[in-house]
Amino acid sequence: MAWKGTTPSKEVGKRRSAAAGSFAKKGEVGRRIRRIGQRSGGSKVVGRGLCPVAIPSASGLGRNNSNACAATASGDKPWRENDARLVLENGEVFPGYAFGHTESKVYLAEVVFNTSLTGYQEILTDPSYHGQMVCFTQPHIGNVGINEGDMECSAGCHLKGVVVRHLSETVSNYRSKETLDEYLKRQEVVGIAGVDTRQLTRQLRDTGSLVGVVCTDSSVPDEELKSMAAEWSILGKDLLKEVTCEEPYEWSEQTEEEWEFQGIMGMGGEAASGGEGAPLRVVAYDYGIKSNILKRLSSRGCKITVVPADHPWEDVMAMNPDGVFFSNGPGDPSAAPYAVENAKNIIGKLPCFGICMGHQILGQAFGGTTFKLKFGHHGGNHPIKNSLTDAIEISAQNHNFAVDPATLPESVKVTHVNLNDGTVAGMVSEEMNVLTIQYHPESSPGPHDADVAFDQFVQMMKDGKGALRPKIELGA
Repeated sequence: MAWKGTTPSKEVGKRRSAAAGSFAKKGEVGRRIRRIGQRSGGSKVVGRGLCPVAIPSASGLGRNNSNACAATASGDKPWRENDARLVLENGEVFPGYAFGHTESKVYLAEVVFNTSLTGYQEILTDPSYHGQMVCFTQPHIGNVGINEGDMECSAGCHLKGVVVRHLSETVSNYRSKETLDEYLKRQEVVGIAGVDTRQLTRQLRDTGSLVGVVCTDSSVPDEELKSMAAEWSILGKDLLKEVTCEEPYEWSEQTEEEWEFQGIMGMGGEAASGGEGAPLRVVAYDYGIKSNILKRLSSRGCKITVVPADHPWEDVMAMNPDGVFFSNGPGDPSAAPYAVENAKNIIGKLPCFGICMGHQILGQAFGGTTFKLKFGHHGGNHPIKNSLTDAIEISAQNHNFAVDPATLPESVKVTHVNLNDGTVAGMVSEEMNVLTIQYHPESSPGPHDADVAFDQFVQMMKDGKGALRPKIELGA
């Protein structure tokens, strides 16, 4: 059978040619876009750092971010050109566009990455991040805005900078009171968006945590910023005194009813009462304590007195508490010898519980040493083997240092192990009645697997020594 006119093969060929031409045009546009933002000089520029096409918010769905792409596209360009860069101490340059506070022009901090999918506000206000800049691996940040209920610290944002791939153009959460951009402006914290956060995370994972500088002044050379970053280090810096309270105070606020999860999960929870129904009294050292940790203790019925990081141990003992809590906090535990000395004089006399920085402080008080991790543990998805309960817990973590198990005395048992890298995630001393964990059991943000640790602390205060004997011996 003969075909009349154009044969099917010729017709297909025409369509393919037209499509190829269309793709070629799109490819040329793509190449033009990629060239925007590339900097001259010897420094390596990573990622194109462009703002996506601006999409205006639908009426009634939320408010526009005052510094987002939709508000900053100019002329005939539907994107915002780069006006900021992150320069690492190894010379890598990540272009992007600035939001939040930009008046200082140059912002210096250690750069770490956080793998949590939710809870950016809790991360912003966690004092354990003091002195650091966080790269969020979750690419879309800012969509739920900022509200008062999710603050982890009344002092506000502790980060020195926020690095994101995409800053949400709209806010659509009913609890929101302001945008992320507005909040960072008030807190004088810089943000940089449009960054290739995937490549930055790979860099930090392979190289280790690096000091970086966010700069909004194009006249400052990359080499100058690189030198600035290379000269700064978080090692040996006492950050506890920068985040602790100034005077002792009483805490009584509990977990709000709508956020209480024990009944839903069937966890129960221990009532924290001493003799004749009196509440157990706890003194909490504030190394940068999160509000949700205090709420979880208070929800068990504990009566809590919070004291500054350098509060003398003699004054703590004079309060005659049933137990002492050592909180989370930022930085290097070796830079706070006063905290270790206080702990040395308290352990063995009273039941003690340490979280994160408190875990590291107690590790040194036991006679052990600490070391800096390659890139730290920051996220809400770290698996932990807990030999006290024979369970695998998914934990929320935020720390840069770890305890060296080889330096611990035989009387201290490693009871929790991080299954990602085998580092110590918890310890117990039956002899001194001390429990420690390296992560955040209240998990704000994160899962609730480890909330049982607060019940264990209550059990310690009630039952005395031997209450936390591990169920299995690790390595046996």
